[in-house]
Amino acid sequence: MKPLEDYIIVDFSQFLSGPSASLRLADLGARVIKIEKPNTGDICRTLYTSDLIMNGESSVFHTINRNKESFAIDFKQPHELEKLKKLLAKADVVMHNFRPGVMERVGLSYEEVKKINPTVVYASISGYGNHPDLKDLPGQDLLLQSLTALTWLSGNQEDGPVPMGLSIVDMLAGAHLAQGILAALYRKVTQNIGAKVEISMLESSFDFQFETLTTYFNDGGELPVRTKSNNAHAYLGAPYGIYQTKNGYLALAMGSIPVLASLLQCDALLQFPENKFDLRDDIKNILAKHLQTKNNEHWLNLLEPADIWCAKVLNYQELFTEEGFRVLDFTQKVQMLDGYNYETTRCPIKIDGECFTSTKGSPKLGQDNDQITKEFNL
Repeated sequence: MKPLEDYIIVDFSQFLSGPSASLRLADLGARVIKIEKPNTGDICRTLYTSDLIMNGESSVFHTINRNKESFAIDFKQPHELEKLKKLLAKADVVMHNFRPGVMERVGLSYEEVKKINPTVVYASISGYGNHPDLKDLPGQDLLLQSLTALTWLSGNQEDGPVPMGLSIVDMLAGAHLAQGILAALYRKVTQNIGAKVEISMLESSFDFQFETLTTYFNDGGELPVRTKSNNAHAYLGAPYGIYQTKNGYLALAMGSIPVLASLLQCDALLQFPENKFDLRDDIKNILAKHLQTKNNEHWLNLLEPADIWCAKVLNYQELFTEEGFRVLDFTQKVQMLDGYNYETTRCPIKIDGECFTSTKGSPKLGQDNDQITKEFNL
């Protein structure tokens, strides 16, 4: 039995942040009923990150909404809203990621939902919380990366701001929402009281940088400075970074420069008996030139037996041929109601040795309306 079986999540969220949270709860056994607009549904159904169309809709939607049900309803209509409230009365969790004020305007604020479901866990993600100057701005991942200084940590010193290549703030906010919901559900079980869980993408992005922000606060307000080349962490010295070799790329984490000089037979590094932070550009320049003289296998055969933290840098094609990936059994085949199959990832959480998988794919818009209407007497 999965740990969240018999819990009902009514999910109004769209795009990535909220649906990523409800996906994790679904993986853990919860029944997630996705509330969508008739005809159009979740905007993510047509949010294409590439030219890939899967069964007529965006690959992003299929990825993040597997293992859920779809209930299409125009709850701006009074009679439909009353139907929806019957469903909310049965929910353990109600969640959304609308801008502040939207749920209040349609009569589904925490206070209103609490009247019909006193122990409900009511959870939301917004871009900026109730910040008076920001709350009405679009809570979009790239904008949040930019507004929270995250873009000054990746790339090299002369690159300017560099965003991460994933919707990282969306995913972080979703993870935080799932954590908050699980904590609130535990309190609900032990104390029989509900909760209002609030997450903002703004605060999630700040929390993501707790290490670097703490350094900044306690380092006289010095801005992080990326190395001129091979940067991987603005606050770590050489050799930390990724280097080109004769046939690929090699990642080096923390390490003693004199030890590296000996192992790599790089005499030019011997002038650095101490790994001082202000020498990292000089050290990296020497390493970068030296490592290009041999292939990955040569360097790994020297470094790995000496317990130097290093790794070859893989792309997806290379990754999926690695035995280390195959033994994880990390992908799964799922199937939609119409028979369409696709491959995706599974839940990364393991409990008592069990990996959580499900063969249920993403829902067609409104596919579960009849079943939900009958079951909940709507």
